Amino acid sequence: MALAAQGFGRPRPAAVGTRQLNSFMQRMGVLQLDSVNVFERSHYLPVFARLGPYDKAAFDKLVLGTRADYIEYWAHVAAVIAVEDWPLFQWRRDETRARYARDPWVEANGPLLQWLVAELAEKGPLKASDFEHEANQRTGSWWGWSDVKVGLQFLFFWGDVVASGRSNFERTYALPEQRLPTAVLDTVVSPADARRALMTKATKALGIGTLKDIADYFRIQQTPAKLALDEAVEAGDIVPVAVKGWKPQAFIHRDAAMPRKMSAAAFLSPFDPVVWERDRALRLFDFHYRIEIYTPEPKRIFGYYSLPILIDDRIVGRIDLKSDRQNRVLRVQSAWREEGSPLGIEERIVPILEATRAWQGHDDVVFAGRGDLSASLEAAWLARA
Repeated sequence: MALAAQGFGRPRPAAVGTRQLNSFMQRMGVLQLDSVNVFERSHYLPVFARLGPYDKAAFDKLVLGTRADYIEYWAHVAAVIAVEDWPLFQWRRDETRARYARDPWVEANGPLLQWLVAELAEKGPLKASDFEHEANQRTGSWWGWSDVKVGLQFLFFWGDVVASGRSNFERTYALPEQRLPTAVLDTVVSPADARRALMTKATKALGIGTLKDIADYFRIQQTPAKLALDEAVEAGDIVPVAVKGWKPQAFIHRDAAMPRKMSAAAFLSPFDPVVWERDRALRLFDFHYRIEIYTPEPKRIFGYYSLPILIDDRIVGRIDLKSDRQNRVLRVQSAWREEGSPLGIEERIVPILEATRAWQGHDDVVFAGRGDLSASLEAAWLARA
């Protein structure tokens, strides 16, 4: 149920175009952004995992473009949502503004915040680097570079400025009226109704989850999340269920599909909703997952950017990938098998590697040999013809 709700188990399209990308975004409801690019930026990976090879430039234009039907906001962490969902997060913008109203930096930099808004009003959408600034701190007639960045971030959290696309992953800022339709700006949703709508969306996207799982999807605090969930249950939109082995109460959307079987093969991003809530990944797959980007290299167990390997309805291993763009090589830094994974998984993983290599524009896959799956996977790769 969890995988089907996330779009797995469907036949992959012969070609991925606007219709398929829109369908993906609507199903997900939120797509987490991340800048780590050692293999591929995280927000591109869930699309590839579900749809197969696609044009990243077309995706950028559709989802991160300056006039796209999607917009960036702190909806999970930094993430992309549908423009029409913008009013559902007004309570978060209001709460954030109230929380930082007496922040010493905010109180000391009121003129800077006003100037940033005035610059956007006069000049239109700008990147942070487009604003006039001194190198680090203010020494002349302009604001310090670090203060400009901090000020824009506060304004972004509050909704006084919005994202208007990205170029080379640098965010462009605009005033809300420069980016959002009037109908969206004029839509008012009460905090209670907004949270209920978000909890319902999250339940549908997850397929099945506990209160904690569902609240985490849009990062809603537990107390208001429980109230919203109870209201959705009372309305019949969400249904309580029991899951053998789960201590907490579980919930499904009233329209949740329960497939008889699951056929899937994919590498998952560390920030894919299937695994981003680590306790849920442990409950669903008996998969203990911690990303090791911030772990000192001598203490890493599985690798810097280790991706869970999904085969059918199980996570059978993890693979640490690196795109060597200069040499046009996809490097398998390590590959590990999960305890109890079935025999022959290498044959299912090789086609994912081949599709990944081609999608990334590399000529070959090279194995570093680390990990208890690496040798057999390399042998299967070399014998693939």
